[in-house]
Amino acid sequence: MKKRWIWVGGTAVVLLGSLLATSGLTNPRSVQEALYEQVELLAEAITVIQSEYVEEVEPRRLIYGALKGMVESLDRHSQFLDPGAYSEMQVETKGEFGGVGLEITISKDGVLTVVSPMDDTPAAKGGLRPQDKIVKIDGESTRGISLHEAVVKLRGRAGSRVNLTILREEENRMFEVSLTRAIIQIRSVKEAQTISEGIGYVRISEFQDNTTRDLEKALAELEKIGRLDGLILDLRNNPGGLLDVAIEVAGNFLPAGTLVLSTKGRAEKQTQQFLSKSTKPHLDLPMVILINGGSASASEIVAGALRDHERAILMGTKSFGKGSVQTVIPLRDGSAVRLTTSIYYTPSGQMIHGKGIQPDVVVEEPSSQETAPEGPPEKQPPNLMKDPVVMRAADLLRGLKVYRKK
Repeated sequence: MKKRWIWVGGTAVVLLGSLLATSGLTNPRSVQEALYEQVELLAEAITVIQSEYVEEVEPRRLIYGALKGMVESLDRHSQFLDPGAYSEMQVETKGEFGGVGLEITISKDGVLTVVSPMDDTPAAKGGLRPQDKIVKIDGESTRGISLHEAVVKLRGRAGSRVNLTILREEENRMFEVSLTRAIIQIRSVKEAQTISEGIGYVRISEFQDNTTRDLEKALAELEKIGRLDGLILDLRNNPGGLLDVAIEVAGNFLPAGTLVLSTKGRAEKQTQQFLSKSTKPHLDLPMVILINGGSASASEIVAGALRDHERAILMGTKSFGKGSVQTVIPLRDGSAVRLTTSIYYTPSGQMIHGKGIQPDVVVEEPSSQETAPEGPPEKQPPNLMKDPVVMRAADLLRGLKVYRKK
């Protein structure tokens, strides 16, 4: 028992030394005293648990529990990842995993919330929407659940089922959804087509490594069909993705060296500016970008940058408002901490986090009851001519075309 306590105390002292070394304070005495007091409190609590708890507890379990609570108390996007969770996160970034295809978050009031269902996944086909609240997973309440715990419950073998209890506040109703898990393969650029003569449409569902290349390929395909007089870039229900890819996509429509976004954090390395670098940007292409409550993070970076530089008109509804940067920092035992390290701002200095981006032209999307197709949803291809938001965007671009001619 004493050996375990010394190990914990040693870890706390090492942690304290690291904190003091990185604090940047020339006279850290008061900070040092406060930290020692709190570390001693933690060690005292661990000692009490090990001596008084009904069962013997492994030290690693106690430390992981303390780390989990400490990190997740910072904000709803920071989290501690044990080795299993960290490994699983690395698998996810490869773009293929078994699950239902939901991007989720913990809301300000601590409720598990849908950011966006991914295209062509069980969640999208099951009719889930941004801002839906997941009250239960397989009959178990999600109150107090962490993001990692929720992800573990939602993922599983392809072909297995998971039952969700959903609260849809906008309709003031609660209902059950049963989803069959599948292998989730995300194709980021899709549905590139011509809406009408000279008006192109491209949808980006998520920002991944190949998104910039696939977007250029899609634009080239549209230009083969005929001259493009306008482009509709659909970022609705796009939950985000890789920051550098979002900068590349925005740079495709901005002069090289143009500010795309800036980040501000406490550490000097987290405060920086990101500029466009494209060598052949599409500068003369009028654009309308579609956003909604499921457009988050990287989507908001692209939308905000192109609107601020007067390269695009935003249409739809207010975006999600996820404008913070998380950095995953590995720890020595294979675990990691995912910390919010900075907040990003649009070129005009607008903070997105917690606020979202308001569109220039507000167009509400029809409810699912108004657009529900007959027959199995997976057999219904998207019909853009029946999408009122897309049609409004096409009308706007046609109007701009006439105006420019005059």
